Amino acid sequence: MPKHKNRTLGTRTLAPETLMMGYGYDPALSEGAIKTPIFQASTFVFKSAEDGKRFFEVAYGLREKDPDEALGLIYSRINNPNLEILEDRLSVWDAADRTLVFSSGMAAITTAVLAVSRPGDIVLYTAPAYGGTEYLFDRILPRYGVEARAVPAGEGSAVLNEAIQTAAGDAAVRGGRLAAVFVESPANPTNELVDIAQTARDLAALNQAERPVLAVDNTFLGPLWQRPLALGADLALYSLTKYVGGHSDLIAGACMGRADIMAQVAEMRTIGGSMADPHTAWLLTRSLETLHLRMERSQVNAITLAERLTGHSKVVEVLTAGGALASPEQQRIFAEQCAGPGSTLSIRLDGGEAEAFRFLDSLTLFKLAVSLGGSESLASHPSSMTHSDYTSEAKARCGIGDNLVRLSVGIENVEDLWVDLAQALDRI
Repeated sequence: MPKHKNRTLGTRTLAPETLMMGYGYDPALSEGAIKTPIFQASTFVFKSAEDGKRFFEVAYGLREKDPDEALGLIYSRINNPNLEILEDRLSVWDAADRTLVFSSGMAAITTAVLAVSRPGDIVLYTAPAYGGTEYLFDRILPRYGVEARAVPAGEGSAVLNEAIQTAAGDAAVRGGRLAAVFVESPANPTNELVDIAQTARDLAALNQAERPVLAVDNTFLGPLWQRPLALGADLALYSLTKYVGGHSDLIAGACMGRADIMAQVAEMRTIGGSMADPHTAWLLTRSLETLHLRMERSQVNAITLAERLTGHSKVVEVLTAGGALASPEQQRIFAEQCAGPGSTLSIRLDGGEAEAFRFLDSLTLFKLAVSLGGSESLASHPSSMTHSDYTSEAKARCGIGDNLVRLSVGIENVEDLWVDLAQALDRI
Protein backbone atom coordinates (compact mmCIF):
# COMPACT_ATOMS: atom_id res chain seq x y z
CA MET A 1 0.00 0.00 0.00
CA PRO A 2 1.52 3.40 -0.94
CA LYS A 3 2.30 5.50 2.12
CA HIS A 4 -0.11 8.26 1.06
CA LYS A 5 -2.96 5.71 0.78
CA ASN A 6 -2.40 4.14 4.22
CA ARG A 7 -5.31 4.57 6.63
CA THR A 8 -3.59 2.99 9.64
CA LEU A 9 -0.67 3.82 11.91
CA GLY A 10 0.56 0.68 13.58
CA THR A 11 -2.57 -0.95 14.96
CA ARG A 12 -4.62 2.25 14.95
CA THR A 13 -7.14 3.09 12.23
CA LEU A 14 -6.74 6.80 11.59
CA ALA A 15 -9.75 9.11 11.97
CA PRO A 16 -11.18 10.85 8.89
CA GLU A 17 -10.25 14.31 10.18
CA THR A 18 -6.62 13.17 10.38
CA LEU A 19 -6.66 11.66 6.90
CA MET A 20 -7.98 14.92 5.45
CA MET A 21 -4.50 16.42 5.88
CA GLY A 22 -2.74 14.25 3.35
CA TYR A 23 -4.58 11.11 2.29
CA GLY A 24 -4.32 10.34 -1.42
CA TYR A 25 -1.54 12.87 -2.09
CA ASP A 26 2.16 12.10 -2.53
CA PRO A 27 4.29 15.28 -2.20
CA ALA A 28 7.12 13.53 -4.05
CA LEU A 29 5.03 13.66 -7.23
CA SER A 30 4.68 17.47 -6.95
CA GLU A 31 8.17 18.77 -6.18
CA GLY A 32 7.66 18.19 -2.47
CA ALA A 33 4.81 20.69 -2.11
CA ILE A 34 3.13 20.04 1.25
CA LYS A 35 -0.28 20.93 -0.13
CA THR A 36 -1.81 19.71 -3.36
CA PRO A 37 -1.00 22.04 -6.28
CA ILE A 38 -3.66 22.93 -8.85
CA PHE A 39 -3.29 20.70 -11.89
CA GLN A 40 -4.77 23.17 -14.37
CA ALA A 41 -4.31 20.97 -17.40
CA SER A 42 -6.69 19.60 -20.01
CA THR A 43 -4.56 16.67 -21.17
CA PHE A 44 -1.68 14.59 -19.81
CA VAL A 45 1.43 13.15 -21.51
CA PHE A 46 1.84 9.37 -21.67
CA LYS A 47 5.26 7.89 -20.96
CA SER A 48 4.71 5.43 -23.79
CA ALA A 49 2.13 4.35 -26.36
CA GLU A 50 1.63 1.20 -24.33
CA ASP A 51 0.71 3.30 -21.29
CA GLY A 52 -1.82 5.23 -23.36
CA LYS A 53 -3.38 1.99 -24.54
CA ARG A 54 -3.60 0.60 -21.01
CA PHE A 55 -5.07 3.80 -19.59
CA PHE A 56 -7.84 3.91 -22.18
CA GLU A 57 -8.64 0.23 -21.70
CA VAL A 58 -9.45 0.91 -18.04
CA ALA A 59 -11.12 4.27 -18.62
CA TYR A 60 -13.50 2.87 -21.24
CA GLY A 61 -14.22 -0.38 -19.42
CA LEU A 62 -12.43 -2.65 -21.88
CA ARG A 63 -10.71 -4.42 -18.98
CA GLU A 64 -10.80 -4.44 -15.20
CA LYS A 65 -8.17 -2.40 -13.39
CA ASP A 66 -5.57 -4.48 -11.56
CA PRO A 67 -5.88 -4.34 -7.74
CA ASP A 68 -2.92 -1.98 -7.23
CA GLU A 69 -3.19 -0.21 -10.60
CA ALA A 70 -3.93 3.52 -10.59
CA LEU A 71 -6.17 4.98 -13.28
CA GLY A 72 -3.64 6.63 -15.52
CA LEU A 73 -4.05 10.31 -16.31
CA ILE A 74 -5.55 10.89 -19.74
CA TYR A 75 -7.74 13.99 -20.02
CA SER A 76 -9.41 16.11 -17.36
CA ARG A 77 -12.90 15.15 -18.50
CA ILE A 78 -11.99 11.59 -17.49
CA ASN A 79 -9.68 12.18 -14.54
CA ASN A 80 -7.48 14.85 -13.00
CA PRO A 81 -5.12 14.71 -9.98
CA ASN A 82 -7.15 17.30 -8.06
CA LEU A 83 -10.34 15.34 -8.62
CA GLU A 84 -8.75 12.03 -7.70
CA ILE A 85 -7.26 13.32 -4.44
CA LEU A 86 -10.56 14.94 -3.46
CA GLU A 87 -12.54 11.83 -4.36
CA ASP A 88 -10.20 9.63 -2.32
CA ARG A 89 -10.66 11.83 0.75
CA LEU A 90 -14.43 12.04 0.40
CA SER A 91 -14.57 8.24 0.21
CA VAL A 92 -12.88 8.09 3.61
CA TRP A 93 -15.71 9.93 5.36
CA ASP A 94 -18.46 7.63 4.11
CA ALA A 95 -16.41 4.43 3.69
CA ALA A 96 -17.43 4.38 0.03
CA ASP A 97 -15.98 2.07 -2.61
CA ARG A 98 -15.70 5.03 -4.96
CA THR A 99 -16.57 8.72 -5.12
CA LEU A 100 -17.11 10.99 -8.11
CA VAL A 101 -17.16 14.79 -7.95
CA PHE A 102 -19.37 16.90 -10.18
CA SER A 103 -19.83 20.51 -11.24
CA SER A 104 -22.87 20.86 -8.94
CA GLY A 105 -25.08 18.88 -6.61
CA MET A 106 -27.75 18.73 -9.32
CA ALA A 107 -25.19 17.44 -11.81
CA ALA A 108 -24.42 14.61 -9.38
CA ILE A 109 -28.10 13.76 -8.85
CA THR A 110 -29.02 14.00 -12.53
CA THR A 111 -26.07 11.91 -13.67
CA ALA A 112 -26.69 9.21 -11.06
CA VAL A 113 -30.42 8.94 -11.76
CA LEU A 114 -29.93 8.80 -15.53
CA ALA A 115 -27.20 6.19 -15.11
CA VAL A 116 -29.52 3.74 -13.33
CA SER A 117 -32.79 4.46 -15.20
CA ARG A 118 -34.16 3.57 -18.62
CA PRO A 119 -37.46 4.18 -20.47
CA GLY A 120 -40.38 2.41 -18.83
CA ASP A 121 -38.89 2.61 -15.34
CA ILE A 122 -40.34 4.26 -12.25
CA VAL A 123 -38.36 6.28 -9.70
CA LEU A 124 -39.78 6.87 -6.22
CA TYR A 125 -38.68 9.85 -4.16
CA THR A 126 -39.52 11.23 -0.75
CA ALA A 127 -40.99 14.72 -0.55
CA PRO A 128 -40.35 17.46 0.20
CA ALA A 129 -36.97 17.49 -1.46
CA TYR A 130 -34.68 20.15 -2.84
CA GLY A 131 -36.56 22.11 -5.49
CA GLY A 132 -34.12 21.23 -8.29
CA THR A 133 -34.43 17.54 -7.46
CA GLU A 134 -38.20 17.62 -7.66
CA TYR A 135 -38.02 19.58 -10.92
CA LEU A 136 -35.79 16.85 -12.38
CA PHE A 137 -38.13 14.10 -11.26
CA ASP A 138 -41.45 15.72 -12.09
CA ARG A 139 -40.62 17.63 -15.29
CA ILE A 140 -37.48 16.23 -16.89
CA LEU A 141 -37.52 12.44 -16.38
CA PRO A 142 -40.98 11.96 -17.97
CA ARG A 143 -39.57 13.38 -21.25
CA TYR A 144 -37.31 10.31 -21.35
CA GLY A 145 -39.95 7.73 -20.49
CA VAL A 146 -39.20 7.54 -16.75
CA GLU A 147 -42.05 8.14 -14.32
CA ALA A 148 -41.35 9.72 -10.94
CA ARG A 149 -43.67 9.31 -7.95
CA ALA A 150 -43.49 11.27 -4.71
CA VAL A 151 -44.09 9.81 -1.25
CA PRO A 152 -44.40 12.20 1.73
CA ALA A 153 -41.32 11.73 3.92
CA GLY A 154 -43.22 12.06 7.18
CA GLU A 155 -45.75 9.29 6.56
CA GLY A 156 -43.41 6.51 7.67
CA SER A 157 -41.80 3.32 6.40
CA ALA A 158 -45.04 1.38 5.96
CA VAL A 159 -46.41 3.96 3.52
CA LEU A 160 -43.11 4.10 1.66
CA ASN A 161 -42.93 0.30 1.41
CA GLU A 162 -46.49 0.17 0.08
CA ALA A 163 -45.49 2.71 -2.58
CA ILE A 164 -42.42 0.58 -3.41
CA GLN A 165 -44.55 -2.53 -3.92
CA THR A 166 -47.12 -0.67 -6.04
CA ALA A 167 -44.48 1.04 -8.20
CA ALA A 168 -42.63 -2.22 -8.84
CA GLY A 169 -45.88 -3.92 -9.90
CA ASP A 170 -46.94 -1.04 -12.14
CA ALA A 171 -43.52 -0.86 -13.79
CA ALA A 172 -43.48 -4.61 -14.47
CA VAL A 173 -46.83 -4.39 -16.29
CA ARG A 174 -45.33 -1.99 -18.82
CA GLY A 175 -42.02 -3.84 -19.14
CA GLY A 176 -39.99 -1.62 -16.83
CA ARG A 177 -38.62 -1.71 -13.29
CA LEU A 178 -38.66 0.24 -10.12
CA ALA A 179 -35.21 1.65 -10.89
CA ALA A 180 -34.48 3.63 -7.77
CA VAL A 181 -35.78 5.01 -4.51
CA PHE A 182 -34.39 8.48 -3.87
CA VAL A 183 -34.47 9.64 -0.27
CA GLU A 184 -33.68 13.09 1.07
CA SER A 185 -33.29 12.75 4.81
CA PRO A 186 -33.73 15.05 6.63
CA ALA A 187 -36.24 16.53 4.22
CA ASN A 188 -35.74 20.06 2.95
CA PRO A 189 -37.00 22.23 4.64
CA THR A 190 -39.09 20.37 7.24
CA ASN A 191 -36.31 18.12 8.64
CA GLU A 192 -38.47 14.98 8.54
CA LEU A 193 -36.42 11.78 8.59
CA VAL A 194 -36.77 8.63 6.49
CA ASP A 195 -35.69 5.30 7.96
CA ILE A 196 -32.84 4.45 5.58
CA ALA A 197 -32.05 1.02 7.04
CA GLN A 198 -35.69 -0.09 6.88
CA THR A 199 -36.02 1.15 3.31
CA ALA A 200 -32.92 -0.87 2.38
CA ARG A 201 -34.46 -3.98 3.95
CA ASP A 202 -37.75 -3.42 2.11
CA LEU A 203 -35.93 -3.10 -1.22
CA ALA A 204 -33.89 -6.25 -0.53
CA ALA A 205 -37.13 -8.18 0.04
CA LEU A 206 -38.79 -6.81 -3.11
CA ASN A 207 -39.83 -9.41 -5.69
CA GLN A 208 -37.97 -7.87 -8.63
CA ALA A 209 -35.12 -9.34 -10.66
CA GLU A 210 -32.96 -6.24 -10.27
CA ARG A 211 -32.92 -4.69 -6.81
CA PRO A 212 -33.74 -0.98 -7.05
CA VAL A 213 -30.95 1.42 -6.20
CA LEU A 214 -31.36 3.20 -2.87
CA ALA A 215 -29.90 6.71 -3.21
CA VAL A 216 -29.79 9.17 -0.31
CA ASP A 217 -29.20 12.91 -0.53
CA ASN A 218 -27.13 13.40 2.61
CA THR A 219 -26.44 17.11 2.19
CA PHE A 220 -28.22 18.21 5.38
CA LEU A 221 -26.31 15.99 7.83
CA GLY A 222 -23.33 14.46 6.16
CA PRO A 223 -20.77 13.38 6.30
CA LEU A 224 -20.40 13.89 10.07
CA TRP A 225 -23.92 13.35 11.34
CA GLN A 226 -25.31 10.60 9.07
CA ARG A 227 -23.72 7.75 7.07
CA PRO A 228 -26.25 6.40 4.54
CA LEU A 229 -23.94 3.75 3.06
CA ALA A 230 -23.43 2.18 6.49
CA LEU A 231 -27.21 2.04 6.84
CA GLY A 232 -27.66 0.06 3.61
CA ALA A 233 -27.92 2.74 0.94
CA ASP A 234 -26.24 2.09 -2.40
CA LEU A 235 -25.44 5.72 -3.18
CA ALA A 236 -24.92 8.84 -1.06
CA LEU A 237 -25.15 12.21 -2.77
CA TYR A 238 -24.02 15.66 -1.67
CA SER A 239 -24.15 19.23 -2.67
CA LEU A 240 -20.50 19.94 -1.88
CA THR A 241 -21.45 23.60 -2.19
CA LYS A 242 -22.79 23.33 1.32
CA TYR A 243 -20.84 22.00 4.34
CA VAL A 244 -17.90 20.50 2.48
CA GLY A 245 -17.14 23.70 0.55
CA GLY A 246 -18.26 25.64 3.59
CA HIS A 247 -17.43 29.17 2.46
CA SER A 248 -20.18 29.98 -0.10
CA ASP A 249 -17.57 30.47 -2.83
CA LEU A 250 -18.00 27.41 -5.06
CA ILE A 251 -20.52 25.06 -6.69
CA ALA A 252 -19.95 21.30 -6.71
CA GLY A 253 -21.54 17.94 -5.93
CA ALA A 254 -20.59 14.34 -5.23
CA CYS A 255 -21.93 10.83 -5.65
CA MET A 256 -20.38 7.89 -3.82
CA GLY A 257 -21.19 4.28 -3.11
CA ARG A 258 -20.96 0.70 -4.36
CA ALA A 259 -18.32 0.03 -6.99
CA ASP A 260 -20.65 -1.62 -9.54
CA ILE A 261 -23.19 1.21 -9.49
CA MET A 262 -20.47 3.86 -9.41
CA ALA A 263 -19.02 2.37 -12.61
CA GLN A 264 -22.32 3.20 -14.33
CA VAL A 265 -22.30 6.71 -12.88
CA ALA A 266 -18.66 7.19 -13.95
CA GLU A 267 -19.50 6.22 -17.54
CA MET A 268 -22.33 8.75 -17.61
CA ARG A 269 -20.11 11.49 -16.10
CA THR A 270 -17.33 10.87 -18.62
CA ILE A 271 -19.66 11.09 -21.59
CA GLY A 272 -21.83 13.88 -20.15
CA GLY A 273 -18.82 15.91 -19.07
CA SER A 274 -20.31 16.99 -15.74
CA MET A 275 -17.16 16.76 -13.59
CA ALA A 276 -15.86 19.59 -11.42
CA ASP A 277 -12.93 21.65 -12.63
CA PRO A 278 -9.44 21.34 -11.05
CA HIS A 279 -9.59 24.67 -9.20
CA THR A 280 -12.92 23.82 -7.58
CA ALA A 281 -11.56 20.41 -6.58
CA TRP A 282 -8.52 22.11 -5.05
CA LEU A 283 -10.72 24.48 -3.04
CA LEU A 284 -12.78 21.54 -1.76
CA THR A 285 -9.67 19.61 -0.75
CA ARG A 286 -8.61 22.66 1.26
CA SER A 287 -12.01 22.91 2.90
CA LEU A 288 -12.06 19.25 3.94
CA GLU A 289 -9.27 19.98 6.43
CA THR A 290 -11.63 22.09 8.55
CA LEU A 291 -14.92 20.34 7.78
CA HIS A 292 -15.32 18.73 11.20
CA LEU A 293 -14.49 21.96 13.03
CA ARG A 294 -17.03 24.01 11.06
CA MET A 295 -19.79 21.42 11.24
CA GLU A 296 -19.32 20.90 14.97
CA ARG A 297 -19.34 24.63 15.76
CA SER A 298 -22.36 25.40 13.58
CA GLN A 299 -24.31 22.50 15.09
CA VAL A 300 -23.61 23.68 18.65
CA ASN A 301 -24.82 27.13 17.63
CA ALA A 302 -27.96 25.72 15.99
CA ILE A 303 -28.87 23.59 19.00
CA THR A 304 -28.55 26.62 21.28
CA LEU A 305 -30.73 28.78 19.04
CA ALA A 306 -33.34 26.05 18.57
CA GLU A 307 -33.68 25.71 22.34
CA ARG A 308 -34.16 29.46 22.76
CA LEU A 309 -36.61 29.73 19.87
CA THR A 310 -38.75 26.94 21.30
CA GLY A 311 -41.52 28.50 23.35
CA HIS A 312 -40.92 32.05 22.04
CA SER A 313 -44.24 33.87 21.81
CA LYS A 314 -43.76 34.62 18.09
CA VAL A 315 -42.64 31.07 17.18
CA VAL A 316 -45.31 28.40 16.75
CA GLU A 317 -42.93 25.48 16.11
CA VAL A 318 -39.23 24.73 15.72
CA LEU A 319 -38.41 21.99 13.21
CA THR A 320 -35.17 20.09 13.78
CA ALA A 321 -34.19 16.54 12.89
CA GLY A 322 -35.50 14.30 15.68
CA GLY A 323 -36.34 17.33 17.79
CA ALA A 324 -38.18 17.34 21.09
CA LEU A 325 -41.52 18.02 19.38
CA ALA A 326 -41.01 15.32 16.73
CA SER A 327 -43.13 12.17 16.82
CA PRO A 328 -41.84 9.12 18.74
CA GLU A 329 -41.20 7.42 15.38
CA GLN A 330 -39.11 10.37 14.17
CA GLN A 331 -37.16 10.38 17.41
CA ARG A 332 -36.52 6.63 17.06
CA ILE A 333 -35.16 7.07 13.55
CA PHE A 334 -32.97 9.94 14.70
CA ALA A 335 -31.54 7.88 17.56
CA GLU A 336 -30.76 4.95 15.25
CA GLN A 337 -29.29 6.69 12.22
CA CYS A 338 -28.11 10.20 13.15
CA ALA A 339 -25.17 11.39 15.22
CA GLY A 340 -26.53 14.93 15.46
CA PRO A 341 -29.26 17.25 14.12
CA GLY A 342 -26.98 19.42 11.98
CA SER A 343 -27.22 23.17 11.75
CA THR A 344 -30.20 23.75 9.44
CA LEU A 345 -33.55 24.28 11.13
CA SER A 346 -36.91 25.77 10.28
CA ILE A 347 -39.39 27.76 12.33
CA ARG A 348 -43.09 28.38 11.91
CA LEU A 349 -43.92 31.93 12.88
CA ASP A 350 -47.14 33.24 14.37
CA GLY A 351 -48.72 34.67 11.22
CA GLY A 352 -48.30 34.23 7.48
CA GLU A 353 -46.20 35.55 4.62
CA ALA A 354 -46.36 39.17 5.79
CA GLU A 355 -44.98 38.29 9.21
CA ALA A 356 -42.35 36.00 7.74
CA PHE A 357 -41.18 38.72 5.35
CA ARG A 358 -41.10 41.30 8.15
CA PHE A 359 -38.95 38.94 10.21
CA LEU A 360 -36.58 38.22 7.32
CA ASP A 361 -36.22 41.87 6.35
CA SER A 362 -35.36 42.75 9.96
CA LEU A 363 -32.41 40.37 10.21
CA THR A 364 -28.89 41.81 10.13
CA LEU A 365 -26.38 39.02 10.82
CA PHE A 366 -28.47 36.35 9.15
CA LYS A 367 -28.20 37.09 5.43
CA LEU A 368 -31.30 36.69 3.28
CA ALA A 369 -30.11 34.05 0.83
CA VAL A 370 -30.83 30.47 -0.22
CA SER A 371 -28.23 27.80 0.55
CA LEU A 372 -26.91 26.29 3.74
CA GLY A 373 -23.81 24.90 5.35
CA GLY A 374 -21.61 27.95 4.89
CA SER A 375 -19.57 29.64 7.59
CA GLU A 376 -22.11 32.50 7.66
CA SER A 377 -25.73 32.28 8.82
CA LEU A 378 -28.52 32.47 6.24
CA ALA A 379 -32.31 32.75 6.27
CA SER A 380 -34.84 32.07 3.54
CA HIS A 381 -38.56 31.65 2.84
CA PRO A 382 -39.09 28.23 1.21
CA SER A 383 -42.69 28.79 0.09
CA SER A 384 -41.80 31.79 -2.09
CA MET A 385 -38.20 30.85 -2.91
CA THR A 386 -36.76 27.31 -3.09
CA HIS A 387 -40.17 25.61 -3.24
CA SER A 388 -42.08 28.31 -5.11
CA ASP A 389 -42.94 25.96 -7.99
CA TYR A 390 -44.90 23.68 -5.64
CA THR A 391 -48.64 23.74 -6.03
CA SER A 392 -50.62 24.88 -3.02
CA GLU A 393 -51.68 21.25 -2.56
CA ALA A 394 -48.08 20.03 -2.60
CA LYS A 395 -47.07 22.70 -0.09
CA ALA A 396 -49.87 21.67 2.23
CA ARG A 397 -48.95 17.98 1.83
CA CYS A 398 -45.34 18.67 2.76
CA GLY A 399 -45.95 21.22 5.51
CA ILE A 400 -44.44 24.19 3.66
CA GLY A 401 -46.62 27.07 4.79
CA ASP A 402 -46.26 30.80 4.23
CA ASN A 403 -45.15 31.17 7.86
CA LEU A 404 -42.19 28.78 7.46
CA VAL A 405 -38.67 30.23 7.59
CA ARG A 406 -35.51 28.16 7.12
CA LEU A 407 -32.34 29.06 9.02
CA SER A 408 -28.84 27.85 8.21
CA VAL A 409 -26.74 28.56 11.29
CA GLY A 410 -23.08 29.47 10.78
CA ILE A 411 -20.03 29.68 13.01
CA GLU A 412 -20.48 33.22 14.33
CA ASN A 413 -20.75 34.02 18.05
CA VAL A 414 -24.00 32.40 19.11
CA GLU A 415 -24.99 35.25 21.44
CA ASP A 416 -24.72 37.70 18.56
CA LEU A 417 -26.89 35.44 16.43
CA TRP A 418 -29.50 35.21 19.18
CA VAL A 419 -29.68 38.99 19.55
CA ASP A 420 -30.30 39.21 15.79
CA LEU A 421 -33.10 36.65 15.85
CA ALA A 422 -34.69 38.16 18.96
CA GLN A 423 -34.79 41.70 17.59
CA ALA A 424 -36.27 40.47 14.30
CA LEU A 425 -38.95 38.49 16.14
CA ASP A 426 -39.83 41.60 18.14
CA ARG A 427 -40.66 43.38 14.87
CA ILE A 428 -43.35 40.91 13.82
